[in-house]
Amino acid sequence: MAFTMATVMIVLLLLGFPMMVPLLAATLLGFVFFTQDLPLEIIVQQMIGGVRPAALVAVPMFILAADIMTRGQAAERLLDLVMKCIGHVRGGLPISTAVACTLFGAVSGSTQATVVAIGTPLRPRLMQSGYSPSFATALIINASDLALLIPPSIGMIVYGVVSGTSIGELFIAGVGPALMILALFCIYCYVKSVRMGIAALPSASWAARWQATRAAALPLVFPVIIIGGIYTGFFSPTEAATISVLYALIVEVFVFRSLSLKDVPDIALSTGLITAVVFILVAAGAAFSWLVSFARLPEYLINDLLGLSAQSSPWLILLVLLLAYFIGCMFVDPIVVILILTPIFHPLAVSAGLDPVFIGVLVTLQVAIGSATPPFGCDIFTAIAAFKQSYIDVIRETPPFVALLLLSNILLVLFPQIALFLRDLAFGV
Repeated sequence: MAFTMATVMIVLLLLGFPMMVPLLAATLLGFVFFTQDLPLEIIVQQMIGGVRPAALVAVPMFILAADIMTRGQAAERLLDLVMKCIGHVRGGLPISTAVACTLFGAVSGSTQATVVAIGTPLRPRLMQSGYSPSFATALIINASDLALLIPPSIGMIVYGVVSGTSIGELFIAGVGPALMILALFCIYCYVKSVRMGIAALPSASWAARWQATRAAALPLVFPVIIIGGIYTGFFSPTEAATISVLYALIVEVFVFRSLSLKDVPDIALSTGLITAVVFILVAAGAAFSWLVSFARLPEYLINDLLGLSAQSSPWLILLVLLLAYFIGCMFVDPIVVILILTPIFHPLAVSAGLDPVFIGVLVTLQVAIGSATPPFGCDIFTAIAAFKQSYIDVIRETPPFVALLLLSNILLVLFPQIALFLRDLAFGV
């Protein structure tokens, strides 16, 4: 059954069908040929149940808030602040790019939005300063993936819903690893700039820095409201998503005046289209996960094929889990990988005594790595479309960044408190 379903999915993917089609086709095939006269309505029930959790309301709200900020002035003001403050240090331009991607990721929660919003103005500047187009693109797509670790992270929301893990705890726990990866990227950018002999940019005056800080104050408050509100228990992650939309509208429409109320319907339509794709994937993934569980495939894959059990070494379970998510995200959309693999590996990891929040952060990190890793990382194709660059040019200088992300993986496994310290502090665990 597993081989047949996998073959159908691979063939349909190679034929160019969007991911929702192979997922649903494999589910229907497995249901018709491998279940015992169960009514087909069960598939529909499972799909509806997959999108029923209240926590998923946060997904369209965060997407809408990100779309509003992307079309407004938030990205431009954050970028100007970063450039004014650290653009003058050696390697300041690529370092500023990495920091700007991280900050905007904390505003948007979307890797693709970050690639376009930050990459569009900064990539030409990087090339004008002497950096290769491949390095500029590799830096942008890998730094943008930090949006998956910093709240509001759509990947963490989906993982929390599928696994039953606290989304608030996942949000807080992702901050430490994101800052660690940002620090590694900044060090690499500094070393790269020194080796290339690229001079630093002129230093901005303190008056200019203060002016840029004032201009970017409201966008900077955005992640503070989300994290602070969840940390204090003032509102839930779902309520935080709704508040983020209200805040984005107030800032962009009434304060910055970069948008008008007439623009809101178009933005909402764009959000609706993206949300529809996400929710179809979630619904299809829920039906697929139910069929996999009904057919007892997790037991076959884990116990018989991989030889794992709750008594297996936690290190071995971690290794298999990390490899599965990392390889999966190199070929398939991250949300689909989370939907398919989480019901298989999450119960095993928890039964082995591993912290579910820690596992969630590790999974999100694998998703971030896979999103920018050949052959089919989703951010690679976003960059190809946005920057009109060939596939080979986009991936040429990604290996050093992937190596740094894998190093971060190792450090996080060896020192779990990188992720869990803030979680323990915030929730008293």
